Amino acid sequence: MRAAAALGPPSILSIILNMNPPVSLPDGARADRLAAGGTSLTLAQLAPGTSGVVLGVRGSGALRGRLLEMGFVSGTTVRVVRVAPLADPLEVELHGYHLSLRRADADTVLIERC
Repeated sequence: MRAAAALGPPSILSIILNMNPPVSLPDGARADRLAAGGTSLTLAQLAPGTSGVVLGVRGSGALRGRLLEMGFVSGTTVRVVRVAPLADPLEVELHGYHLSLRRADADTVLIERC
C-alpha cells in the first residue's frame, strides 16, 4: 500500500467532489421541502429574469464536475438572463459572469426560487 504523501496533493476537482458528493436530491431540510412540494425546481425551469439559489447538482461524472467547477455549488445565487428563441441554450449569470448552458445540462442543477 502506498503512503498518502506519495500520491501528491489533491486536485481542486477532487476536493470539490468530496465536499459535494453526487446527489439525486439535496439532503437535510431542503430535501424535506422538496418532498413536501417546496419551491425547488431545476435551473431549466426558471423564467428569464428570475433568480434562485443552487441546492445541488444531480448526476455524476464529467458533466457534474464541469458544472461544479463553473460555480454551481450549493448556496450560489443564479439568475436566468435570457433564453434563446428555440429555448436552447439559456444564458445565466452567477459569480459575476455570464454563461450559456444547454437546457439538458441546466436540468441537472437543482434550484430554490428566491
